[in-house]
Parts: sequence; structure tokens; C-alpha cells
Amino acid sequence: MNRSAISWTKLTWNPVHGCSRVSKGCRNCYAERLSLQRGWTKHPWTAHNAKLNVALKPHKLGEPAKVEEPSRIFVNSMSDLFHPLVPDDYIVRVFDIMCQVDRHVYQILTKRPERAATWAGPWPEHIWMGTSIEDQRAADTRLDHLRRCRAQVRFLSVEPMLGPIDLAGRLDGIHWVIVGGESGPGY
Repeated sequence: MNRSAISWTKLTWNPVHGCSRVSKGCRNCYAERLSLQRGWTKHPWTAHNAKLNVALKPHKLGEPAKVEEPSRIFVNSMSDLFHPLVPDDYIVRVFDIMCQVDRHVYQILTKRPERAATWAGPWPEHIWMGTSIEDQRAADTRLDHLRRCRAQVRFLSVEPMLGPIDLAGRLDGIHWVIVGGESGPGY
């Protein structure tokens, strides 16, 4: 586990590493850039390279239990728990840990909320589900999937903001909105 410089969380927990791009919002991904710079992955995070880059890290599953102080924990800051290459049985293991070590708030963020929307859970109040939106198209598709998710707390991360996004009247069922610092010029 690492302390986080991200203002909305305290720690990061990465039981999965690596990803593949799904939209324009992935173009300047900090996780991809950091992973390539540090040699954690060797290939750009394209769909073609996904099998080379997405790696389960079962040795990290026990990390939340070692943190005594109740904390907000960003789950997979260096990946996407709902990536198609993360098997259902592994997601079950991650959820088991989050349910057992319930003193923390777990913040899962995905660009694939359609898979999260079908995830049965369990979804206790301390496991939050969020999706990233970078433009109106992403908002129009991902927001509806996020609302269908059974999580009791749902949030949006509007970063990188690549263009205007109209959320007026569209935040029913959304409990928290993050607007981040990776936004493009003028937004």
C-alpha cells in the first residue's frame, strides 16, 4: 500500500496492475506513463498489448488488513478492477478482502462501468463505485451504467476533462463528483 498524493483518498491498493485504453480519456494516462517509466510494464497500454500488461497481484490481497487506521483506499490506481482480463473469481477475492476488512472505505474507479453494473457484489456501504468521464460522450454512456450498479455509494471522476460536460439533471443516484487536475486547456 502506498500513501497517496490524490486529495480524495489516503492510500492506494493495487491487487491488479496494468490496463488497456478504452477512450480519449486514456490518451495521457498517468498510470501507463508511470508504469512504462519504471519498467513495471514494457508495452504501451493498447488493446493489442493487454495480455502482456494486465497482471493479477495476489500477494497484495492482504495489504488492507495491515492498515490499522480506518482510511479511504483507492482500489487499483494503476489498473481497472473491471478490466475484461480480470477474472470474476479474482474480483470475488478482492471483494472478500474489502468486506472482511470493513474499517476502510474502498474507492473503486473504472472506465468500464458496464461490467460493474452487472456485478452482484456484495456492495456494503464502505465499498464505493465510481466511473471516469472525460467528455459528453463518456458521460452519456458511462453514467447510466454506473447508476445501474448496486453500490450504495456511486461517484464520478471528471478527469481528464477534455471538453464541456453537461451533468444538469443527471446526477440522481450519484453521491460524489471529483473534478481533477488532469483536465485539458480551457476546461
